[in-house]
Amino acid sequence: MPGTAEERHASWLELFFDLVVVVAVAQLAHLLEGDLGLRDAGLFVVLFYAVWSVWTSFTLYANVAATRTRTRAMLVAMFGIAVMAAAIPQAAGERGEAFAIAYVCCRWLGMISWRRTGQQLFSWPAAQAGAGFVPWVVSIWVEPPARYWLWTAGVVLDIVLSAVQGSRAQEMLARMRRSTSRRAQSVQLVPARLEPAHLGERLGLFVIIVLGEAVAQVVMAASGADWSGPLLVAALAGFGLLVSLWWLTLEYGALSVPRLGQRRVEAWLALPAHFTITMGITSVAAGLGMLAEHPSEPLDLAARWVLCGGLALYFLTTTVVGAIAGAPRTWLFGRALPAAVATVLLGVFGGPLESRWLALILVAVAVWQVRYARRHPAVAAAA
Repeated sequence: MPGTAEERHASWLELFFDLVVVVAVAQLAHLLEGDLGLRDAGLFVVLFYAVWSVWTSFTLYANVAATRTRTRAMLVAMFGIAVMAAAIPQAAGERGEAFAIAYVCCRWLGMISWRRTGQQLFSWPAAQAGAGFVPWVVSIWVEPPARYWLWTAGVVLDIVLSAVQGSRAQEMLARMRRSTSRRAQSVQLVPARLEPAHLGERLGLFVIIVLGEAVAQVVMAASGADWSGPLLVAALAGFGLLVSLWWLTLEYGALSVPRLGQRRVEAWLALPAHFTITMGITSVAAGLGMLAEHPSEPLDLAARWVLCGGLALYFLTTTVVGAIAGAPRTWLFGRALPAAVATVLLGVFGGPLESRWLALILVAVAVWQVRYARRHPAVAAAA
């Protein structure tokens, strides 16, 4: 049906904006390399959220503003993400303050841009403002390790409060419409309406970005290693794993959940799920890079959990979203949940396995999911 709003696609400005996210994701993936501890893993989660939240804020802004999107605001935010990306390698040290300042400036710019639309996004309040913004502001004047606890508090407040408020958005809107007080009418903003097709495309493009980083990790690792039979097996298995994740995204949308015509996943659920899915794929990217470096040796504990834990997070997220969104039970309990359990078990007991065999088992788990997707194609793609 030509001319419908659902046919709006990402603009050239939005695609240009995505370029800096490619660099940021690459920097984040490198954080997971080497001798990784719980502190490093926690820092990765917090920094990934910071980059993702700025991208999300301006993606949702462009979705609502459409042709009224301010080019200057998008370009300034793009520069801000570039500063964040440059600071990521030393965010735990001397550049932590610079990262926090760049993040706060980007979020503040997002608030201003949203205010100009005169619309309120009730389904995901963190895109405009939120309690999670305050700890990041305070952290600029606080030294580590207290700074990192403030960052963590900001992430938790953003996600939890936005999910809770977003899930109650319809109730809030109904209450506002029933309100007859003059004061309530004077401060009431127009509820923002997201365009599902455009949002689904944008979320899918972010998934493609992190999959691209995973391909780059495998290629770069293979280029510096001795080309041998084990490397060929590991590279083919890694590529097969990425193709499987791409296939699931292609078939079911950015959340990789078969809903077969069930209700659309709302922003309060779709956005945190997208965050964990893309973070999981980024972790898989780093794991595949380390796997390709030593294909005939077992992965050490940290590297194994980077790879298996990232894939487990991906499958666990799709399981939770599927349970809430009404996915078929045959997929939920026969595919998604067993896949999450299998990858966790590989993380726990896969120590003796050579890297190439571990990769082959992981790709077998992913292909098992793809086989369901091929037999049960989506009627309506997930947003």
